[in-house]
Order: sequence, then structure tokens, then C-alpha cells
Amino acid sequence: MKEEIRQAYNKAFTPEKYQQFMSYMDTLHNQKIAFRVAETPVFVPKNLKNRLIEAGEEIINVITRPDFKELTRHAVPPHQQVPHEDDYSVMLTIDFAVCKDESGQLMPQLIEMQGFPSLYGFQDDVSNAFRKNFDIPQNYSHLFNGLTSESYVALLKNVLLNGHDPKNVILMEIEPHKQKTNVDFYSTEKKVGIKAVCISEVMVEGRELFYMLNGTKTKINRIYNRVIFDELEKRTDLNLQFNMLNDVDVEWAGHPNWFFRISKYTLPFINSKYVPNTYFLNEIREIPRDLENYVLKPLFSFAGAGVKFDVKVEDITQIPQDQRHNFILQKKVKYIDAFVCPDNEPIKVEIRMMYLWEKGKERPTLVTNLARLSKGVMIGVDFNKNRTWVGGTTNFFEQD
Repeated sequence: MKEEIRQAYNKAFTPEKYQQFMSYMDTLHNQKIAFRVAETPVFVPKNLKNRLIEAGEEIINVITRPDFKELTRHAVPPHQQVPHEDDYSVMLTIDFAVCKDESGQLMPQLIEMQGFPSLYGFQDDVSNAFRKNFDIPQNYSHLFNGLTSESYVALLKNVLLNGHDPKNVILMEIEPHKQKTNVDFYSTEKKVGIKAVCISEVMVEGRELFYMLNGTKTKINRIYNRVIFDELEKRTDLNLQFNMLNDVDVEWAGHPNWFFRISKYTLPFINSKYVPNTYFLNEIREIPRDLENYVLKPLFSFAGAGVKFDVKVEDITQIPQDQRHNFILQKKVKYIDAFVCPDNEPIKVEIRMMYLWEKGKERPTLVTNLARLSKGVMIGVDFNKNRTWVGGTTNFFEQD
């Protein structure tokens, strides 16, 4: 992507440096990282950075429409409607594939979006760790809008706490210490001061919620929600007092309904050169003849579950008519080989742009990012097993 910087990085790279980097990361929060961190960051040139920013703003134009809630009125499954939905999603992440346009210029293409948190704590850590352990150019940054790590953490704290004492705010997850992303929870605790708490440990008394903090029953005023309904419904073994559907007096840092509203469900409403044509399956009058150029996705699934990449006519016809509104057909995007690693294998790149929406602001603010690298036909763990130079990482963006 930025060839001269890539060549210099690859030339200076050694497996020993990477092991030193990973040892540093594992000791940062006294937690061995449970997912693969790639050997390299991505160096993003100005032209692609500007297009990513423009793409994000065009998508946000849809999310901030006055009628957006009406547009997405059927997005939230009826049995998963959580009371007291707020006016906007506190967190927003938008995933783009790195592609090229018809003139050969770098071009982002939307893959997915979520009104749900990502690794807002860990990404600052891993970016700073790359800078500490490798030679990263000074005119490249992982942050946006003039933020430094210090001002970024202050903003994150402001958004998550909303003026509450950290002891009265929890990060809620299902068995958080067993999650692969648990290092992000520990990073968030260090930065913001809030504990990761299993939903099964949340107590209900009337309209109030409590948890045990150092042996003391402590009131919960606000929840930084990391629970995904798909996962919660599978965990019938959990003994729950609180199931998120209770009508209780609590604020949400990321109300659960926004997970559905800003999601695959939103894609058909966005008209942008950065967004592949996407259709609700029930609104397609004739099955496209070039199905090989489409992806079939269920609306209500997580982490790629149920996605069909080699779509056949029978994949569509076997879906009952009264269920087709729960699927979308999306034009495929063509990931380019963004750069080559030292073993001469090409790497595909997906870039996640991460936003925070401050109280009182009309729009969310772009703050940081995440990248995923792949040597397989797709991004994701299952397509990159036993490979190097793949996994999660960060982007460093060329500054103006």
C-alpha cells in the first residue's frame, strides 16, 4: 500500500523482534493474548485514508437520518427488544475491504457495520506496542481528529462513564475471563476503571441492578454492553437473574437494540460507491443469473455464521418465502493483494474504522481503527490456520 515503508519494514523484520513484541503484549495486562496478532501493522497512504473517511461519513449520513429508526423498525427481533432504547449508538464500527476502483486506485468497499463495541482498549495498546518495538514513521498515526493516546483515553472514559463513578459502571459479558478478547476487558479496566462482570453475576432488586465489588454489593448505574444475544441464547446453562429484557433503571453504553439497527440490516438503505449493492432477499423479484458474484447472508447471525459465499439457486429457493426478509444478497467485493510479506505470499486487508458518539454531539467521531490480515480466500481464523503474517493488527495512517 505504501511500498517504500513496506519494504523497509519487511527488511528490518525478524522473528526475534516479533517474539519480543508479543512478550511485551502478553505482559502489558498480565494476560496471554488468546487471538493471533499479526507480525505487521498496515501503512495506509493519504488517498486511501481520505476515501475511508469519506465512506464512513456517507454511511453516517444514513444513520443520522431523522427517519432512521423508522427505516430499521423491523431490525430488532421482537423477542430481543430491550427497553429504554436511546437516541443513538454510543459506539460504531465500519469494516471495509481494501480493493481497487476501475482506474486502479485504492478503494474501500463496505463489508459490514455494527452499532456495537470493538477492541477500543486493546487497539491503543497494540498500536503503541508496534511503535515501541518496531520502526514506525512519525508522520503515521493510528488515531484521528488530532487525538493522542492520552486524549483518546480521556474521550473513551467520558463516553463509557457518562459522569458516573467507575465502580457503578460495569463491562458486561458472558464469562468475560474466558473470552478470547479478554485482554481488551483488562485494558478497558486499566484505562477507564470499570470491571468486567459476567451477566450471571448481575443481581436484580426491584428496578435496580447490583454486582459484588471486592465483597461489597454495589449498584450498577450504567452498563458497557459486550453481550451478544446469539451467544446468550445458546447459554442455557447460565443461571440469570438479569437477562437484558428486564425493565430496570440502568443506562446503556451501547444499548443492545443498536446491535441490530446498525448491522447487515442497514446495508440495503445505503447508496454509495463504497457500498456494494445489497438487497433484502424477499424484495428480489428475479434471482440474478450471475449468483457467483453475490454473497448470501442471514441478518441475525454473528461472526460470519450461515454466510454463503458460493451461492447456488437452491440456496435461495430452499429458504421459505416467509423467512426471506431475514436474508440479504450482497454483491461480492474483490479484495486486492494489498502487500507482500517476507515469504512472498500476498496479504489481503480489511480495515475497521472505529467511532465514539459523545453525548450532545450530532454525529459520531472517528477515533481509532483495527485491521485484519488474511492469506486465505477470506478474512477470518478458519481461512488462515497455521499461517504467519495474518490475524488482527492496527493501521497507521499517513498524516496530512
